[in-house]
Amino acid sequence: MKKIALLLSAGALWAAVAPAETLINGAGATFPYPMYSKWFNEYKKIHPDIQINYQSRGSGAGIAQVTAGTIDFGASDGPMNDLQIKEFEDKHMGTTILHFPTVLGADVPTYNIPGVNVSLNFTAEALAGIFLGKITKWNDPELVKANPGVKLPSADIIVVHRADGSGTTYIWTDYLSKVSKEWETKVGRGTSVKWPVGLGGQGNEGVTGQIKQSPNSIGYVELIYALQNKMLYGKVKNPAGEFVQADLASVTAAAAGAAKAMPDDFRISITNAPGKTAYPVSSFTWLLIPAKIADPAKKKAIVDFLGWMLKDGQTMTEALSYAPLPKEVVAKETKAIAKIK
Repeated sequence: MKKIALLLSAGALWAAVAPAETLINGAGATFPYPMYSKWFNEYKKIHPDIQINYQSRGSGAGIAQVTAGTIDFGASDGPMNDLQIKEFEDKHMGTTILHFPTVLGADVPTYNIPGVNVSLNFTAEALAGIFLGKITKWNDPELVKANPGVKLPSADIIVVHRADGSGTTYIWTDYLSKVSKEWETKVGRGTSVKWPVGLGGQGNEGVTGQIKQSPNSIGYVELIYALQNKMLYGKVKNPAGEFVQADLASVTAAAAGAAKAMPDDFRISITNAPGKTAYPVSSFTWLLIPAKIADPAKKKAIVDFLGWMLKDGQTMTEALSYAPLPKEVVAKETKAIAKIK
């Protein structure tokens, strides 16, 4: 009995001196979810007293929840616009929201065409036409012309898009708005848009699943989802006239010019970037961090994580087919961390 009492006493003493776990909750973009899962797990190994939970719900949900104050940070593949930032500031008594780029990724056109097992070439005109509902057959002249030697069927094209508010959608529609005046005028860019045609899927995961089960379909997903699901994805013609496939090198090439032109608030678009080897549907993705964090333990943990992410975290990106941040951007962000109070 005495021994049990001693053990209970020792347990109580250990509990009293053991550091309390700091719990941080985030939500948002599905685009970088595989990368964030890896980072948060690795960070937990070296900081067992810090638990970072992240829900992959789409950029729209990330922006809405961080604005509502129900999570500690959000995540988005499309930067918040001025109106969204003002809404956040109004709700948080003048405190602003900060954008921290984390990695670079790419949206890819992925498809399921029975009998076609090659990487197709897509012009800007073809992609805009398909998603506008103007190109409705796989053997449309615009597609045939770009893919000599490929036997494309006369089947109807089934278009798949995101049903939820999504940064992946922002990147896709930002690109289409740059290459098609008709798209820009009729639909525009945004995390959610009024789609002219197509079926909706929830998250990158939902779009991937919808395409896999729908013959003759096409949609857009983040590169890692196409790779993980062993799905065909096409090359996209860039402003230099080259058909380029998304990979680490072509996404990095797209960011080359942005490194020097990066604004202080880090809100920048690199879709349809110049350069012979640049993949045109590339983008940064951002963590959305309140500039004022009331809880000192959470503030310390978030600040420390950002520093780790910009240094050690960047060495882990390529294994998951994301491109690391340019060193100029890392240097600028490292200084910007001091804005968190």
